[in-house]
Amino acid sequence: MKRQDGMALFVSLIFLLLLTIIGVAAMQNAGLQEKMAGNVKIKNETFQLAERALREGENFIAAPANESALAACTTCTGDNCRVPDFSGDLTEGSGACDVWKTASGGGVYKLQQLGTSSNAVNVQNGSSVMLYRVTAVATKGNARTALESIYAHSN
Repeated sequence: MKRQDGMALFVSLIFLLLLTIIGVAAMQNAGLQEKMAGNVKIKNETFQLAERALREGENFIAAPANESALAACTTCTGDNCRVPDFSGDLTEGSGACDVWKTASGGGVYKLQQLGTSSNAVNVQNGSSVMLYRVTAVATKGNARTALESIYAHSN
């Protein structure tokens, strides 16, 4: 018999090393995929919370019981009419307009009275509507989602 001088052992160790490298790469890939799926989940949750807060703000405007609170709102002008800064302090303030309000279930919203318009969609001839900007923000973990709508309220 010829001597193999350990060649079978050497070849099997090379194969074992290759399989180990493939296994480690697969584990790293699986970990990365798990992190990405978690981030997508959190982003989706913040979007849903922000949309819920946006709808709550719109419902506040639409509710007849809030007419007096909305009547006290002044129309924004100049710099105070810009889109609210949602990267800073989002603590709740008092009043109906131009302060952050905490929505049920999470998220905050802010109302801004933009003025009247007779050119809004579905406005009858000669009538006008009051326009409100509703900005909603939701934060969870390191994800923050902001949504905005313009709501036309009949006078």
